[in-house]
Amino acid sequence: ARLAHIFRTLGTDYAERVLPSIINEVLKSVVAQFNASQLITQRDQVSRMIRDQLTRRAAVFAMVLDDVSLTHITFSPEFASAVEAKQIAQQDAQRAAFVVERAKQEKQSTVVRAEGEATSAMLIGEAIKSQPGFLELRRIETARDIAHILQGSGNRLVLDAGSLLLNVSEPSPVENPRR
Repeated sequence: ARLAHIFRTLGTDYAERVLPSIINEVLKSVVAQFNASQLITQRDQVSRMIRDQLTRRAAVFAMVLDDVSLTHITFSPEFASAVEAKQIAQQDAQRAAFVVERAKQEKQSTVVRAEGEATSAMLIGEAIKSQPGFLELRRIETARDIAHILQGSGNRLVLDAGSLLLNVSEPSPVENPRR
């Protein structure tokens, strides 16, 4: 009786007339519940929801669906461009965050280095005040460093030791302040 009613109201091509409309209706209602990445990552759930809803909708028209499968999901070129632009924007944001973090670390490093240099200068100043021999020791160390540098050079130089502060045999300005 029901089959006769379907043939009278919809005709013999009822499957071609009914299925496209209920497929579009169900697809739109299910797909609207997910974003693009979810459609791809939760494909099994989406497929199950579409199958369940299509089976219910087809039953209204006395149709039985054996199986429903999603074989090919595509997006419009505009949507694909938007997804790509979003990924590029996220990469740019990550790059900018990295640059900011690196700048913060460089700033912190500069502050620590400046504090260290200030402490070093203060300690050297105190050592010079309390122990005049400290300055003489630094003078000798500097003379030794310059001598090593000149020794490693391929050039042969004749230099005045007094003008380079290398004359360690003379009394230092610390010992003889009139100099």
